[in-house]
Amino acid sequence: MAAAAAPGALGAVQAGRARWVAAGCMWLGPGLRLSGSWAGWRVCPAVWAQAWAPTAWGPAPRRGYSSEVKSEDELRVRHLEEENRGIVVLGINRAYGKNSFSKNLIKTLSKAVDSLKSDKKVRTIIIRSEVPGIFCAGADLKERAKMHSSEVGPFVSKIRAVINDIANLPVPTIAAIDGLAIGGGLELALACDIRVAASSAKMGLVETKLAIIPGGGGTQRLPRAIGMSLAKELIFSARVLDGQEAKAVGLVSHVPEQNQEGDAAYRKALDLAREFLPQGPVAMRVAKLAINQGMEVDLVTGLAIEEACYAQTIPTKDRLEGLLAFKEKRPPRYKGE
Repeated sequence: MAAAAAPGALGAVQAGRARWVAAGCMWLGPGLRLSGSWAGWRVCPAVWAQAWAPTAWGPAPRRGYSSEVKSEDELRVRHLEEENRGIVVLGINRAYGKNSFSKNLIKTLSKAVDSLKSDKKVRTIIIRSEVPGIFCAGADLKERAKMHSSEVGPFVSKIRAVINDIANLPVPTIAAIDGLAIGGGLELALACDIRVAASSAKMGLVETKLAIIPGGGGTQRLPRAIGMSLAKELIFSARVLDGQEAKAVGLVSHVPEQNQEGDAAYRKALDLAREFLPQGPVAMRVAKLAINQGMEVDLVTGLAIEEACYAQTIPTKDRLEGLLAFKEKRPPRYKGE
């Protein structure tokens, strides 16, 4: 299959849309050139180099971590080892602030995400809380109250930028919601590809209660997740949903019953991450890109994006390994090449 879409199909794409898609296709890989309307756009190789890093708590006692983490850290980055190698867990650990977004937490989260972008060992990222009963309570309102009004806008922009960076990570991301996720906490979860919430979890965009609106992408991602009318209803009412209610409206994919340890959502997220590990790394990256970019455009443009993404898998060693493994009736040994 060729990298370029059929000229007839591309002729139907509006110029503005083509520019947008070209910007999105920068993720596809070094040197990719699209023909037709997109011929002038050159792919940036930077994002193609993005990858991942492993980390997490397993359902069993903690073991096999590549590094120890200081207890005072507000964000714990755990690289899982052994059978979970390739899974990274970002654990928010700010109990005294209910895991709310402080300046320090946002700075730390931003640095962690930046490092994960270029780590080719990472296969899946799980975002969870290490504080029982809380996922993330949104912005730190105590800190916010001390800010001058001129500081608020730039700080919210930083939160939005970090959440956008998480949404743009090249590997699958899973939010494990084992407690309260309101405001920016739910916006953080919405930026993940998959959301798992324990039955006892509570979540909602409650900003209108404070005479503001969601500022971390909530007004855009919630409608895309559950539909515009229902998203408006939830934002206008500042309603908080439990796990089952969130599942009923399509906000989360899985709702395990909470366990004694309080980490049912995390355990389910880890199970999902393990399902992703055997698949081809390059294929996972371009599949995510094709889905994300394609959902924002019309079908004709989306199919052209899929074609360009598919073309990126053809010359890979992984694709040949997959065919050989199938022929030899053995598990493939993918290297992300």
